[in-house]
Amino acid sequence: MGKLDGRVVIVTGAARGQGEQEARLFREEGAEVVVADVLDDQGQDLAKEIGALYVHLDVRREDDWRRVVASATDAYGRIDGLVNNAGILRFNTLLDTPVDEFMQIVEVNQVGCFLGIKTVAPAMPDGGTIVNTASYTGMTGMAAVGAYAATKHAILGLTRVAALELAARKIRVNAMCPGAIDTAMSNPAQLDPAADAEEASRGLDRFYRKVVPLGRIGKPEEVARLALFLTSDDSSYITGQPFVIDGGWLAGVSIV
Repeated sequence: MGKLDGRVVIVTGAARGQGEQEARLFREEGAEVVVADVLDDQGQDLAKEIGALYVHLDVRREDDWRRVVASATDAYGRIDGLVNNAGILRFNTLLDTPVDEFMQIVEVNQVGCFLGIKTVAPAMPDGGTIVNTASYTGMTGMAAVGAYAATKHAILGLTRVAALELAARKIRVNAMCPGAIDTAMSNPAQLDPAADAEEASRGLDRFYRKVVPLGRIGKPEEVARLALFLTSDDSSYITGQPFVIDGGWLAGVSIV
């Protein structure tokens, strides 16, 4: 028996990284999974490998969201869960951030999350779940990622409001706040066939050993396990909450 037997869950940004690990784990736990992404080739390959449904989704487009909902209900008859995982990151100081770059991040991270809630929740039965991916930077500040941090703060606000508004239907809405996780977002070497991604990961571990109490960068599989907890009945009395998964980074600075 899996923790998600009989459930149908949409995972956005599922072609790689955290979303891929969430899709894999959810299938292992018995869910029917809708792999949604703009990376069609990778998304289709993953869906074929794990026995899932792939649907193209640009999270900025409401029509794309409607297509995902229609495809999921046509294929499986229902939608029980949503993991809003898709997101982008750009590094820039606030004073050097072009407005177009700021708005691009807002559209993908913040508007994409809003549209997911707005479009998928009406198609859910009572008792569904929504998991929004915020960030460590949604709980605090970080230089050079101002636009990203702003959207992740906004996602926490959306999560709390959605939890209140959907509580009457027993739809639970929570947020994950990952710190540094070893995906292509923080480790671009994973996207370069000529690069040594494993050595890059070891380099990240050496760097984060200085700032993260647990002494290493996080793994996408660890975030996937948190997403599973928030999607399963193990978290049946939890809604409207942010869950930090950062190796202790947010706890403070050690001077010892």
